[in-house]
Amino acid sequence: MTDPILKIDAVSKRFTRMPGLAERMIGKFTGGGKPVVVHALSDVSLQVMKGEVLGVVGESGCGKSTLGRVVAGIHAPSSGSVTLNGQPIADQRGGNIHKRTTQVQMIHQDPFASLNPRMKVGETLAEGPRHHDIIPARDVQARIRELLEQVGLEGAYADRLPHQFSGGQRQRVAIARALAMQPEVLVLDEAVASLDVSIQAQVLNLFMDLRRDLGLTAMFISHDLSVVRHVCDRVAIMYLGRLVELAPADRLYADPRHPYTRALFASVPTVGTGRGRFETIKGEIPSPIDPPSGCAFHPRCPFAGPRCLVQVPELGALGQGRTVACHLNDGGVELQKGAA
Repeated sequence: MTDPILKIDAVSKRFTRMPGLAERMIGKFTGGGKPVVVHALSDVSLQVMKGEVLGVVGESGCGKSTLGRVVAGIHAPSSGSVTLNGQPIADQRGGNIHKRTTQVQMIHQDPFASLNPRMKVGETLAEGPRHHDIIPARDVQARIRELLEQVGLEGAYADRLPHQFSGGQRQRVAIARALAMQPEVLVLDEAVASLDVSIQAQVLNLFMDLRRDLGLTAMFISHDLSVVRHVCDRVAIMYLGRLVELAPADRLYADPRHPYTRALFASVPTVGTGRGRFETIKGEIPSPIDPPSGCAFHPRCPFAGPRCLVQVPELGALGQGRTVACHLNDGGVELQKGAA
């Protein structure tokens, strides 16, 4: 894992909602009625190495799914760039997204919503490769059976509709559909979150087997810290659209360095550790419409100082592959181990 295959360079993403007629009329008297801008991502930079699984973690609304969609070419970045082997993944032309490669494929959280309910599974798997001439027409049927068997399903299931499968089987179909495009990078957006725990384990084991056999590179987006620890090589922690910590998984879990990462880990219930209670992160997540000045985490951070209120911390290298965006670290102040 030495060559970066995927580069995310200073990516920001803003969504603008224009006010409706009623809002504009009311706004004439109240001073409102202006466009609403949501700052979903702010200056995110990451590299994913070939053969690596990078975990992306954070609370709901932190921007991790938006980042996944930008990487997959579903959204174009408002600024910055995302490249695969040095080539842009997507661009925006006349208000429309133009995806320039099929080598990044996304697996969504809800397989039932992402599969066409009126298409048989075999047709779903064949649609992409046939449209992009990835597989010769004479080999399509054999390839469909091979893909289904590769994800632990029988080849005969190609004639079934999505509603005839269980949730775990549908997610296997979604994985097979992504693999049908022969991608270099997979983006898994909460790919097991909607499944029962026992089925989650089966799908995760399948993913690990496919990673080993196919040498997959992946971005694994999840809020489940235990799952991320099991499957990922490095972990990126996001808060309110910004990257706040990046480290190899073993080092991050052994000694998280950003106050938000510490608080995030402390909020997870544990079994058999002797810890009788867990602590929720104090305060509310600020609105991405009006993010705080300075460090976005400062309204909830027990260590916030005057500098945190006015200056956005930059990612700084701490050695051993770890980077942290926190004034406590770049100012030479060490967090006490176990503090949250």
